Amino acid sequence: MRVVIADDNLLVRAGAAALLRDAGIEVAAEASDAEELLRDVENHRPDVAIIDIRMPPTHTDEGLRAAHRIRERHPGMGILILSEHVEVGTALQLLALSPERLGYLLKHRVGELEDFVGTLRRVAGGGSALDAQIVARMLAANHNTGPLRSLTPREREVLELMAEGFSNQGIAERLAITVRSTEKYVSSIFSKLDLPDTPSEQRRVLAVLRYLRV
Repeated sequence: MRVVIADDNLLVRAGAAALLRDAGIEVAAEASDAEELLRDVENHRPDVAIIDIRMPPTHTDEGLRAAHRIRERHPGMGILILSEHVEVGTALQLLALSPERLGYLLKHRVGELEDFVGTLRRVAGGGSALDAQIVARMLAANHNTGPLRSLTPREREVLELMAEGFSNQGIAERLAITVRSTEKYVSSIFSKLDLPDTPSEQRRVLAVLRYLRV
């Protein structure tokens, strides 16, 4: 897998690149601003572009706007947005449009190398990924409303992992349960939340996110 990293902080950028190279990921280029990122993407055509949401010159949404331009030009390329802070609105806006090949993580997750590389592979493979803290915040904001009250603690754990983009196999591995048990929990969640049951991981993540946004 080949990636391009864009972050104006040299230490963060170089540190992330070093960690990924140690994990066997090819880092094709390192960009310090949005324009450099766009050039690197055109030159190297990576599997995933890792993009800081705030970059020069205004440090507001340059990375986010660059991500939209990359998606328009290269819809098959994975994009992983990194942010310093939990921004639920931005995450939902991004994923609700089209969750395929798109992820949104907090920056400190880069240090959790095994999970971070797993997220990159999931995004490169056409899946989606949403930071666990963002999912937890959405669930906390809605836990006393509607059908969410009817979920068991285990079903809530499964729902969180679904919203993060994990497949049934991935959920089973995370919770140390069988895939069959996971399937039963997922079916129960869909039934209680009145969501369409579908084998498409991206569609079910989108359905969950739409529900949590209500």
